[in-house]
Amino acid sequence: MLLVYGGLFFLLFGRILFIQATGQAEGKTMASLAEAKYAREAILKADRGQILDRNGETIASDTLSYRLIAVLSEKATAGSKVPRHVIDYEKTAEVLAEYIPLEKEQILSNLTNARDGEKYQVEFGKAGRDISHETVQAIREKELPGILFVEDTKRFYPNGVFASHLIGFSMKEEDSEKNISTVGKMGLEKTYNKELSGVDGKVNFQSDRWGFILPKSEKAIVPAKDGDEIQLTIDKTIQNFVEDAMTKVQKKYSPKKMLVVVANPKTGEILAMSQRPTFHPATREGLTDSWLNEAIEETFEPGSTVKMFTVAAAMEEKKWDPNAYFTSGRYKIYDQVIRDVKRDGWGTISYLEGFQRSSNVSMAYLLERMGDKKFIEHYRSFGFGEKVGIDLPNEAAGVVLDEFPAERLTTSYGQGSTVTAIQMIQAATAIANNGVMKKPYVIDKITNPNTGKVIEDHQPEDAGRPISADTAKKVRELLASTVTSEKGTGQPFALNGYTVGGKTGTAEIPNPSGGGYLRGNGNYLYSFLGMAPVEDPQLLTYVLVQQPKLQEGASGSDPVAELFTSIMESSLKYLNIVPSGDEAVEAIVLQDYVGGSSTSAAEQLQRDGFRPEIIGEGGTIVSQYPQKGTKLAEGSVVLLQTEGPTTLPDFTGWSKKMVLSFKLLSGLDLRISGDGYVTEQSLSQGTLIGPDEPVVIQLKAPSEIYKPVEEKLEEESIVGG
Repeated sequence: MLLVYGGLFFLLFGRILFIQATGQAEGKTMASLAEAKYAREAILKADRGQILDRNGETIASDTLSYRLIAVLSEKATAGSKVPRHVIDYEKTAEVLAEYIPLEKEQILSNLTNARDGEKYQVEFGKAGRDISHETVQAIREKELPGILFVEDTKRFYPNGVFASHLIGFSMKEEDSEKNISTVGKMGLEKTYNKELSGVDGKVNFQSDRWGFILPKSEKAIVPAKDGDEIQLTIDKTIQNFVEDAMTKVQKKYSPKKMLVVVANPKTGEILAMSQRPTFHPATREGLTDSWLNEAIEETFEPGSTVKMFTVAAAMEEKKWDPNAYFTSGRYKIYDQVIRDVKRDGWGTISYLEGFQRSSNVSMAYLLERMGDKKFIEHYRSFGFGEKVGIDLPNEAAGVVLDEFPAERLTTSYGQGSTVTAIQMIQAATAIANNGVMKKPYVIDKITNPNTGKVIEDHQPEDAGRPISADTAKKVRELLASTVTSEKGTGQPFALNGYTVGGKTGTAEIPNPSGGGYLRGNGNYLYSFLGMAPVEDPQLLTYVLVQQPKLQEGASGSDPVAELFTSIMESSLKYLNIVPSGDEAVEAIVLQDYVGGSSTSAAEQLQRDGFRPEIIGEGGTIVSQYPQKGTKLAEGSVVLLQTEGPTTLPDFTGWSKKMVLSFKLLSGLDLRISGDGYVTEQSLSQGTLIGPDEPVVIQLKAPSEIYKPVEEKLEEESIVGG
């Protein structure tokens, strides 16, 4: 016995000595075995990049959500007096069915199948992800054993229906290795998915068998890299004006389609873009089979809005004489007859009246004067027939029909040849911008949030000079006459306090079930392409309404005008554009007050008719808004920033842009709710507050604040009008 046990002792002692000396056992390094046993890796999730409007307001971002897990293994309860796994499968399925989009039977099947397969835990796919904090709290109150929640993120679209076909949407997807990530499926979310997608980080550490980090163990951290931030040219406030107006018109007229694009003609920046039907990007409610951004990807025959470019071409060729006369009604070209909407015409009328009445025949005689092939050259110089090159995918080019004389003729009044809405916007910038055509764009810049480095910085870009400044000015005057003349088809598009110029369109729609065009009341594509103020346009808006349901006596221009006037009036006021026209207030150029005394500056501003607001306790002015040289109307607010604590002003009547500027200069925590103009504030005027005290500012759209008097103008529903 002594020999046996003695031998075993020396054998064991020798083995221990060998392991200590070599660090190996059974040919394997012990350190590696320990590393494999206790090494752990935690994932640091990267946030998907934000999509912001031009003022930095959120359009799409990641927000906190939860993922539902049901623990099934009894091992989870080992050593615990409280059950930590699912006990009552029937009750658990019944409760969960009240809170997640799965039927009780499906949940029960998932639980029992996973248990029979001896799985430790089970998840519930898409139904068990993106759960809100409120839902988590409600389920926790039911005290279901084995039900856990893991923090996660989901894509958040705070504005709801908001340029949905432009922004698109993203959703969680599971890859072949069971990794879940957010993937863009449509719109900018899809186009810039690579840029928006971050790179997950990780933490490597050592832990015990229960997962606790071992003392003095080293952690290797690879930080997560959040996705790039995309800032758009879209203005959230103007976009909301568009969405609200479209929603009202949709309820009133139930059109088959609608499309609105608002742009800055000086730069080509797209300020708003929307269409109907549309959808909510978070829920996808309302999403149809058509995922096209119709302003970019869909072509159509534009109708008489094209006539502004036809006349511009004639002016360039010195063939436009507004006081010359022609016989309206009909025009024959070979074996085809072109007619005006009023089939017997208006008799012999001037070309000026012909344009105001939207006569197709007047365009035919203009082509005789300048030559139809010369017209097509000018038409193409406006960018038609080619992609504008906007920073969005799948842009269509449209088709210019010019093989036969009849095709060139119909192109002159917007029939036959096709365009996109974004081409129409680009072409009209030449008229609004004194002959310089601007390339449209929607991406302002792309920034790496981890470093602050600007990756892409888009700037205004010229797209050509199809007409002279003199021609552009004359065309704007002509467009204004369609609104102001008693013979003009644009009368319903007049704005309160602003001059406007534009052209109506009533295009025939190709019959999808056969040749020819649709017929019948309302079976047209009604449109208006307009700019304001017409002397120096600051906004350019294109509105299209297809096949509205019109009441007896209503005109196809009615829904178009309701959209255009609502959007333009609200947007011009929001941008503090000085009104013009008969009721115009003379604009005053703002001086430079930086470096001067706030007291003397305020006195001077009051003498000039402005409303000065001092940020800080007064003294030397360190900044002002708006900047020097800005033209302002009497009664406009001017912000003067000084050092020291700030006393709250009366924000009533302020535009959202002005409130945002006050917030930026003052550093106060102003929480803005709504769009338009301020109607309420949570703390009263004169309150002295610090940067940590929140103030809620309530805004409402102009249409909600007051109801303007509406004058109904009679207008013929016309093809080509």
